[in-house]
Order: sequence, then structure tokens, then C-alpha cells
Amino acid sequence: MVDIFGWFWTSAIFVIVVVGVFAIISIYNTLVRLRQNVNQGRADIDAQLRQRHDLIPNLVEAVKGYAGHEKSTLEEVIKARNVAAKGQPDSASEQGLKIALDNLLALGEDYPDLRASENFQELQSELAEIEDKLAAARRALNAAAAQFNTAREAFPAVLFASMLGFKEADFNTLDDSERGTVDQAPKVAFS
Repeated sequence: MVDIFGWFWTSAIFVIVVVGVFAIISIYNTLVRLRQNVNQGRADIDAQLRQRHDLIPNLVEAVKGYAGHEKSTLEEVIKARNVAAKGQPDSASEQGLKIALDNLLALGEDYPDLRASENFQELQSELAEIEDKLAAARRALNAAAAQFNTAREAFPAVLFASMLGFKEADFNTLDDSERGTVDQAPKVAFS
């Protein structure tokens, strides 16, 4: 009778250990998959930023023909692009580039011939499309980061995540140039 009782407890402990090992493996694999989604989101943002950086010289060349005496604006765009291309995504260099691009696109308002140029319109349209894709990539990254962080902090993963080397994923945040437009609520008045 004692042997059966000992065998039962040995078997029960063995089953619990095996189930625990499989649970940890499952948690690990889930966190790896979700971390890869976060990494993919960061890579997508980098790809969109590279596309934007590659488009800028073409945009500057299109403007040069119509607004050649706006040399300082064109030089600022190229300088900001070069700094941003070397810097970290979403850093201050990207903010400087966004401001310089806004100034460049504003030249279209001062030069009707430039605004009417098919090449300038096409480049402006490509830039707007890249900005839309960049915004979508940022949203996807934030969704992936939220999903990863939720899985990491949920029970029982929270018990093992730190030991397995999983750190909290950072969200993509707005830079100062973008934040200013979001923080200010529009004023609506009915007269």
C-alpha cells in the first residue's frame, strides 16, 4: 500500500513538473513571437523613414528649377535630411527634417509655376503617401508593443518574463512638432 501511495505522489510531481515546463516553453514562445512583432514594427518605421529620406533630394531638385533663389530653404532641407539619415528614428533630427520639409512645401504657395508642376505635385503626393504609411507603421508598432507588454505582464508570464530576458517594449511617441498640434484642442464657436 505504501508503494502505491509513493508511486502516486512521484507520478503527480512528475506530471506537475512536465506541465510546468511545457507552460514555460509556451510562455517563452508566445513572448518571442510578440517581441518579433514589435521588432518588425520598428523596422517598418525605419523603412518608411528611409523612403522619405530618399525622396527628399528629388523634391529639392524639382523645387530648384522654380525657386532657385530660395537657396537657404533648399540647403536647410538637405542639411536636415543628412542629419536625420544618420540619426535615430523619431529623434530631434526627424523633427528638424519635418520642419524643413514643411518650409520646402510652403514654397509651392509662393511659386504658382512650381505648384502647377506635375513633377512637384507627384513628389508632394509621394511624400504625403509616405507620411501616411509612416503614421500607419507607428500605429502598428504601438499595437504590437501593447500586445507584447500585456502578454508579458499577464499571469503566469509575469513570473518568468524577466528571468527569460523579456523587457517592456517602448511605444512610439510623438515628437515635439507633432505633439503641438495634438495637445491643442480646436476652438469651435457658433455665432
